[in-house]
Amino acid sequence: MNIKQISVFIENKEGRLKKALETLGNAGINIRALSIADTTKFGIIRLIVSDNEKAKQQLQKDNFIVKETDVIVVEIPDKPNGLSIILDLLDKGEINLEYLYAFTSNKTEQAIVVIKLEDVEKGIKYLEEGNATLLSQEDIDNL
Repeated sequence: MNIKQISVFIENKEGRLKKALETLGNAGINIRALSIADTTKFGIIRLIVSDNEKAKQQLQKDNFIVKETDVIVVEIPDKPNGLSIILDLLDKGEINLEYLYAFTSNKTEQAIVVIKLEDVEKGIKYLEEGNATLLSQEDIDNL
C-alpha cells in the first residue's frame, strides 16, 4: 500500500523553513515524518502529515510550491542491519531506490522507514511477498 507524501520546495533563505512549518502548525497539521534536503539555492522538505489536502492548501496559500508523491512506509526491526532485510527484498526485485528516511514512535518497537522507489507498485509486490509490514495512512495516524 502506498502513502501520499508532500514535498515543499523552499528557497534556502533564513526563516523559510520556519515559515513552512509554522504554516502547518497553525493549520493544526501534525507532522508524522520529515526529511530535508538542500542545495545552496533551495531545499525540499518531504513530509508525511495528518492531512495532505489541508497541508497543501495552506502551504500554497502561503506561496509555497507543493507536490504530492507516492511512497511506501514499512516497519523494520529496530536493531543493527534491520534495514538490510528490506533492501535485500528490493535488490531481489531489481527495484531502484530513490531515497529513504526513517523515524521511530513510542507506540511500536519497530523503526519506520519511508521509501521512495522508481516503481512503487513493483516494490509493494516484493515487500509483501517478503512478509514486510507495510503501513497504511491509518496506521501512521495511530503512531
